[in-house]
Amino acid sequence: MSAVSPSPAASAPKLLRWAPAWVLAFVALWPLHGFAELLLVLGALTGLATLLVQRFRGGTRLLSGPAWALTSVLFFTYWLPELVSALDAVDTWRSLREVLIDLRYLPFLWLVAAAVDTQRGWRKTFTGLGVIALLWTLDALMEAAIGHSPVFWLLDHARIALTGHSMCAGSTVVADRLGGVLGPCNLKLGILLASLSPFALDLAWRKFGRAGWLLAALGIGLVIILAGSRASWITYALVMLWTGWRALGWKRLGLLFAAGALAMTLATVVSPQVRGRMQLTAQALSANEQGVDAALTGRGRIWSAAVCMLREHPINGVGVRGFRDAFPGCDPQPGVVAAWGTGVALHAHQIVLEVLSETGLVGFMIWLAGAALALRAWRFADAAARTRARPAMLALAVSVFPLNTHLAAYSTFWGSVLLLLAALYAGSLLGRDSD
Repeated sequence: MSAVSPSPAASAPKLLRWAPAWVLAFVALWPLHGFAELLLVLGALTGLATLLVQRFRGGTRLLSGPAWALTSVLFFTYWLPELVSALDAVDTWRSLREVLIDLRYLPFLWLVAAAVDTQRGWRKTFTGLGVIALLWTLDALMEAAIGHSPVFWLLDHARIALTGHSMCAGSTVVADRLGGVLGPCNLKLGILLASLSPFALDLAWRKFGRAGWLLAALGIGLVIILAGSRASWITYALVMLWTGWRALGWKRLGLLFAAGALAMTLATVVSPQVRGRMQLTAQALSANEQGVDAALTGRGRIWSAAVCMLREHPINGVGVRGFRDAFPGCDPQPGVVAAWGTGVALHAHQIVLEVLSETGLVGFMIWLAGAALALRAWRFADAAARTRARPAMLALAVSVFPLNTHLAAYSTFWGSVLLLLAALYAGSLLGRDSD
C-alpha cells in the first residue's frame, strides 16, 4: 500500500504555519510603529534561515516557484533604485545606510507571501486584515462621537507602562482631524484606512453580501471624510469605483456617490476641520500660482524643487531620503516661509516625483519594469487566482496611484506598508490553489 503524501499545509514548517498570525500582529502594531518594526526585524531574521534552507533543498512547501520569483522581483524593484542612487548621493553615508537596512525587507516579503500561499493561510490573513480595518473604523467612529479613541487610549497607556513614554511624547499634537488608533500626533489614519479598505470591503461582501458591503463602505467612508486627508479621499474613491460596480452596479453606485457628496456637504457644515480642508481645496480654483500652491499646502513649491533635482541629477537622482538635503539648493522661493511652516521639505509628497528626484531616470525605469511584470503576472493568472488576489491588487494599485499625493515610499513606515501589500499580491496571485 502506498503512503499518503502529506498536504503542503500539514508538512510546512511550524514557523510558516504561524506566518498569518505574524503578519496580522505586524499590522495591528502599526500604531506602535517601533514595536511593529521590531516584530518585522525579528520575524525576518527568524524566518530567513528556515526560508533559505527549505527553498534551496528544492522544495516548494513554502512558496510556489512563480510566487518566489515575483516576490523577489518586487523587492528588487524597490531596492535596486536605492543602490544605484547611493553611488553619488547628496548624503552618501545616509543613502548607503538605507540600502543596507532595507535588505531586511527581502525575507519580510518572502514570509508575507508564504502566509497567503495556501487557501488556509490566505483566508486567515485576508480575513484578519479586514477585521483589523473594520475595528479601526469602529474605533474612529467612537472617537467622532465621544471625542477620543478608546483603542489609542489603551495602546498609549500600555506603552507608558512598558517604556514610561506616551505615544505622542516629543511629537506635535495636532487634533484638527480624526486620529483614531494612531492618535492626534500621527494623522495618517485616513490614508492607511483607505489603503486597507479593500480587505474590509471584501470581507463584508463575502460574509454578509451587498448589505454588509454597503454598511462597511459607509462607515469607512465617514471616517475617511472626518480624517481630513484629501489624498485618502481620492484613494477611497478609487476603491469604491472598483468594488462598488461589482457589488451594486453602476446605477446604485451613482446613488451611493451622490449620498457621499451629500455627506461631504453636511460634514463641511458641521465639522470645522472638514470645512477648513474644503476651503483650502477651493483655493485651487484661483487663477494664480500662489492660490494653487496654498491649496496644495505648499506642495507646488515642493514639486518644483523635485523637478529641479531631477534636472540637476537626471541619471540616479539625489539619493534615497536625500530630498531634505537637496531641497535648499532647489527651493524656488528661498527665504520665504513655506505653507507647511518652518524647515525644509522632507520628501516630494508624490510617488512619481519622489522616485525621479531621489533615484533618477534609472530608478524610475526599474519601477516601471517591476510594475510591468506585476501586471503581466495578473494578465496570465487564471480567474480563481485573480479572485484571491483582487483585494491585495486593489490595495497596492490605489496606494501608488500616480495622480494623487503620497507619503514617502522610502520611509520606514510607508515603505513597509507598500512592500507588505506587494508581497500579499504576489503570494495570493501565484500561490497554491488548495491546501
